[in-house]
Amino acid sequence: MRKQDLSPVEKRRYEKHIMIPEIGEQGQLRLLSARVLVVGAGGLGCPVLQYLCAAGVGTIGIVEYDKVSDSNLHRQILYGTGDIGKLKSIITRQRLNHQNDDVKIDVFNISLEESNARSIFRDYDLVIDATDNYKTRYLINDVCVEQKKPMVHGAIYKFEGQVSVFNFKGGPDYRLYNPEKDIQKNNPLPSESGLLGVLPGITGTYMANETIKIITGIGTVLSGKILIFNILNNSSYFVNIPGSNSNKQ
Repeated sequence: MRKQDLSPVEKRRYEKHIMIPEIGEQGQLRLLSARVLVVGAGGLGCPVLQYLCAAGVGTIGIVEYDKVSDSNLHRQILYGTGDIGKLKSIITRQRLNHQNDDVKIDVFNISLEESNARSIFRDYDLVIDATDNYKTRYLINDVCVEQKKPMVHGAIYKFEGQVSVFNFKGGPDYRLYNPEKDIQKNNPLPSESGLLGVLPGITGTYMANETIKIITGIGTVLSGKILIFNILNNSSYFVNIPGSNSNKQ
């Protein structure tokens, strides 16, 4: 059920959002009523989750079954040394509850699979792909297409990040952009090449921004194109997805 009015506490907490004409009270109410699923609570998922929680997204689901390791800590900013060996999903819920205890946090401490994805996705408005493997990305895409849900996508490689939104209002899906036969050509995995620790933070913040734009209905959503940026030389450009209706930029 969509929330009808902001409480005095909510008006104070989200004052800076409400002051922006493009957001206002109605935009904040949309955020408070939204249900967002984040698949992955690693380098990309951590900043996405923190900013969506801070923004007041009413219900956030987290699909994550991994445990914290010391190799995560240079980029996965929800975790610390004392969390090594603990479940990321449980630690993440604790951190987010501390950040904003009005946000409902759903935890799915399981691997996303063909057998469970449809039932998990069903209760959410949109899904965020914060994963690092192709099998899961294709599964997220396929279920989002089937259930007509937007998919906010991010990927990282060394110094380069990319962000897009798939399945948005009839826009192209992930498979159109990245067919399985072109996997290695388009998206080398960071586990095979490394990455600068701040890169997922920057990329994840872009992903959170696209999510907020979709929920509130403001701005131009990154549908039909990929934003690619390089933090080593501060360059950025757009790549149009073949077959989409996006204008070249």
